[in-house]
This record gives sequence, C-alpha cells and structure tokens, in this order.
Amino acid sequence: MQRNSVNKVILVGNLGQDPDARFTPQGTAVTNLSVATNESWKDQSGEIKEKTEWHRVVMYGRMAETASEYMNKGQMVYIEGRLQTREWEDKNQVKRRTTEIRCDSFTMLGKRSEVNQETRSNDQGEKPQTDDDLPF
Repeated sequence: MQRNSVNKVILVGNLGQDPDARFTPQGTAVTNLSVATNESWKDQSGEIKEKTEWHRVVMYGRMAETASEYMNKGQMVYIEGRLQTREWEDKNQVKRRTTEIRCDSFTMLGKRSEVNQETRSNDQGEKPQTDDDLPF
C-alpha cells in the first residue's frame, strides 16, 4: 500500500448556477455547486479552440451555509478539495455512482456586489463601473 499518496483538487472557475442548498435529516447543511473551468488553445491550423469542463462540488456544514448565502451564478470561485466517489441505490434499486469534489475550503473571487451590479447594469443597457472608471 502506498503511504504517500495525494488526493488534492484545485479549481478556479465560475458557478454555472446558483448553489443548491439543503439539510440532511441530522441537520447538517449540504450545498452542491456546478463549477465551469475553461481552456483554450490553437490547433495545428492556428484556429482557436475552447473547451469547458464542468465539475460537481459538494460542501458541508457552515461552509455550505456561507456558500449558499453569498455565492451566485456566474461568480468566480477558488476551490480546494479532494475527489470523492459515492454509491447509492435509486428509487428503482438501481446502483448509482458519482465522483465529485469534496470541498475543504473556498474563496469567492470578485465581490458579490460586482456580479449583482453587472447583472442590473446590463439589464438597463448601462456599462458596469470598473475600478478603471474611478477617479483615484
């Protein structure tokens, strides 16, 4: 058996939807996130190609409550965690299996107000204010 193994995931991406929060029967908060990471490259012909990868992230406890309260769709987030595979039986007794990222810590990148301000400004046809627009 290998003693020095590592199970570590680091993601920097955007939320694909608002956090999905719930509580277990024991009262533990659980929040699921869908995080998109993007990569781009030039192929042999010089054409730019892009690919989006989607990641399932699960959080527990106070961290789950914080994420569901303060994070919104489209917001950039930094996540550290580990891969975890779960198995269960569905309503029809069919075995199901999923691999997800069990979040150990996260940092919201950007401000919540920036995401909300950008959405409101775009709805009104205005350009969102950036730090470059400030006079100091």
